[in-house]
Amino acid sequence: MQNRWLYTLALLALLLAGCQAVQPPASPAGTAAPQTAGEPVTLVLASHDSFNVSEEVVAAFETAHNVKLQFLAMGDAGEALNKLILSKDAPLADVFFGVDNTFLSRALAAEMFMPYASPLLDQIPDELELDPDHTLLPVDYGFVNLNADSAWFAARGLALPQTLEDLTKPEYAGLLVVPNPASSSPGLAFLLTTVAHFGEDGYLDFWAALRANDVLVTDGWSEAYFEHFTAGSGGTGDRPLVVSYTTSPPADVVYATDGRTEPATVNISPADGTFRQVEFVGILETTQHPEQAKALIDFLLDIPFQEDIPLQMFVYPSNENAALPELFTQYAQVPADPVQVDPAQIEANRERWIEAWTQTMLR
Repeated sequence: MQNRWLYTLALLALLLAGCQAVQPPASPAGTAAPQTAGEPVTLVLASHDSFNVSEEVVAAFETAHNVKLQFLAMGDAGEALNKLILSKDAPLADVFFGVDNTFLSRALAAEMFMPYASPLLDQIPDELELDPDHTLLPVDYGFVNLNADSAWFAARGLALPQTLEDLTKPEYAGLLVVPNPASSSPGLAFLLTTVAHFGEDGYLDFWAALRANDVLVTDGWSEAYFEHFTAGSGGTGDRPLVVSYTTSPPADVVYATDGRTEPATVNISPADGTFRQVEFVGILETTQHPEQAKALIDFLLDIPFQEDIPLQMFVYPSNENAALPELFTQYAQVPADPVQVDPAQIEANRERWIEAWTQTMLR
C-alpha cells in the first residue's frame, strides 16, 4: 500500500484513551457474530507506523463486538515484520497488518499466521489474493513511485526527470532521497522496480550511477519523506525528489497547513518505473481470541473501514465495492504500466538482491 502519513501517534493516543460508542454496523452474511456480553476482550493489532483509521470507525467495531482494540506500531513495514518474527515465541499481538507483497514470502515462511477465508474475500479481486491458503488477506494496494516538489523545480527552471535513467544525469545530482530496501517496504519495492526495468545485468550499474550522483539513502520512508523531501518536510528538507507513492499528492492537500487546494507534489510515474504494493493482514496463530480476531479481519475488509482507507493511509481499498473520495480520484493516479515481479521470484532472490545493493551503495 502499501498506499503514508505519520499523524498516527496523535490518533492512536485518542484511540487508546477510548472512543465514543456509535451505532454498530450490521455484520455481513457469514462473518463472525457480534459479541456484546461481559467485559470487553482486549485485542492487539500490530502494524507498521503508517497504519491509520478514523476514531468513529474503530468505535463502531468495538461496540459491535465488545472488543477493546489496542494498537501497536512497530516501525516501517520491514522492521515491523522482523520484530514480529523475532518475538513469535512470545507474541506481541493477535493480528498483524502491514505485510506487503515484497515481504509476503518471508511472512509465510515464518508460519505465524492461521488460515481464515473471510467471506468478504468475495468482494476482493482475485489478482490481489496472493496467498492461496488465506493466512494473509489483502486489505489495500498502492503504487510506489517517484514524487517531485513541483515548485522547487519550477523556481529553478529545471525540468522534471521523466525516466529512471534521467536520475543519473548531472542536473539531478544530490536531489533524490530513497529508503533502504533492507529495512523499508517502499525502498524494497523501488529496488525491485530497478531489477525489473534494468534486468539482473544492469540494475547495479544504475544504482552505482545514483551513488555517484549523490543519492541519499535513509532507513525508512518516513525519514525520507518527512525529514529530507522538500515538500514533505515543511521546507526544511534538501531533496526535491523522493521514492513515495502515486497517492502522495492528495495527502499533500489534506495535511497542508497553508490552505492549499492543489498538491505541491507531482507524480513522475516513469514508464516501466512504478511498482504495485499490496498490503495484507493476518491472525497470529498464538492468539487467545480467534473469533474476535476473525471479526477484526472481516471489519478490515468491509466497506466502513475500506472507505476510510484512502484519506487515512492514502492507498487504494482492496474491496472493489468501496467508493473513493473526490480528492483521491482527482489527484491520485494509477500507473498504466507498473512492473510485475512474481512473489516466488522475490522469495528466491530478495536477500541476494538486497545484499548486492548493500555492497554497491553502503560499503
